[in-house]
Amino acid sequence: MADHVGRSSAVDAPCLEAFKAMDMDERWVNRSPEVMLETFHWFRGEGFGLIVEDLLRMPAEAGVVVEGFRLLPRLVEPLLAERRRAVWLLPTPGFRRAAFDSRGTTWDIARRTSDPVRALDNRLARDGMFTERLRAEVDRLGLPAVEVGAGTGAGGLAERVARMLGLAGTTPPGPG
Repeated sequence: MADHVGRSSAVDAPCLEAFKAMDMDERWVNRSPEVMLETFHWFRGEGFGLIVEDLLRMPAEAGVVVEGFRLLPRLVEPLLAERRRAVWLLPTPGFRRAAFDSRGTTWDIARRTSDPVRALDNRLARDGMFTERLRAEVDRLGLPAVEVGAGTGAGGLAERVARMLGLAGTTPPGPG
């Protein structure tokens, strides 16, 4: 993402420019989660073209898994050769918090504000609304999605996604 920030301009990423101009309290404490959702650059599709550019530079024969919250269904869907080649993972609020906690990043952004508890609450609320927006979008477009809860095991999830992608009978590569 940092590379994409550096390759973006104020013309093609105005929300990103506005976000960069804010201090941490303006970003995470002083705005409502609703405003944060509506104005967050990556949730608006800014920088999506840079992901596509990066993918087009890869060898055609390479198998690629592209992952991340910037892959908005309405932007990805027109590029799919087959609809079954994409699956959206929709995290529950409990999973999202557990993911932050397990990575040790829960407070990384929040502690750089004047009100860490409010900043974290706002971020989690914004992210929850984003997930609901994704859910509505995949439903509207008829695209596959999987809800991921705090108790979802990585192995079972990988198997389910592999089946959905038509990769049944293959063993997904392990970490590392």
